[in-house]
Amino acid sequence: MVFGINEVLFALSLSLLAGLATGVGSFLAFFAKRTNTRFLSLALGFSAGVMIYISFVEIFPSGRELIITDFGSKLGLMIAVAAFFGGIALAALIDRLLPHCENPHEFHQLDDMGHGGCRRHRHHHLECQKLFRLGILVAVALAIHNFPEGLATFFGALNNIHFGIMIAVAVAIHNIPEGMAVSIPVYYATGSKRQAFLYSFFSGLAEPVGALVGYLVLSPFLNNTILGIVFAAIAGVMIFISLDELLPAAEEYGEHHLVIYGLIAGMAVMALSLLLC
Repeated sequence: MVFGINEVLFALSLSLLAGLATGVGSFLAFFAKRTNTRFLSLALGFSAGVMIYISFVEIFPSGRELIITDFGSKLGLMIAVAAFFGGIALAALIDRLLPHCENPHEFHQLDDMGHGGCRRHRHHHLECQKLFRLGILVAVALAIHNFPEGLATFFGALNNIHFGIMIAVAVAIHNIPEGMAVSIPVYYATGSKRQAFLYSFFSGLAEPVGALVGYLVLSPFLNNTILGIVFAAIAGVMIFISLDELLPAAEEYGEHHLVIYGLIAGMAVMALSLLLC
């Protein structure tokens, strides 16, 4: 299965834009006097709703149909289901391999740390070193997490430009608090907005890198079955991200009902957009 250069470049650009939302999170952390946790909770719930709906309604069915084309209904469905749970297992493995305190989805209250405190209080040198190390480790962990998310955005856009855009929007919302999680400890440790922003910014570049590496590795072998397996696995990755990361983080930031309202709104917007396209 061959894709045109314009299709590949567009899918790659979507992955890039979604990844760079970490920089948006970093920027907001610096210039907002106080994090609007209610809005953030609603937005994360919305992102989860988009991902869950599109995974079950579009991405997994598309993958299943591609595999069925080569293997028939029964075996094709079995392969698709195996790929789906394989994607979940991959996302869970990446999550488990990261130490708890360096996991970018183990959110901290962003206002608890203040801004530039170590620069004003030099005697807290050891604390500053620990915070700086935490920020760097979160950036590395975030880059690892962003690889499968980059693949999801990229291959989603290759399959259907319209819902590729929706995946990119959902992933971008998801990346905003992650950018905050990188930049806040680095800024607090160094007092440098520029340095904190750059660490956050470059951690987001792992998404287009993951998309490009995935495409280069898989492109010589792409056919209906391989592409179908990739889609089914990506659906699994997105479901895991939604249930294990987005929804718990949204609950931590805000009220339960706000999370549910955001979740339903994300599903409704995704459903409406698919009906209208």
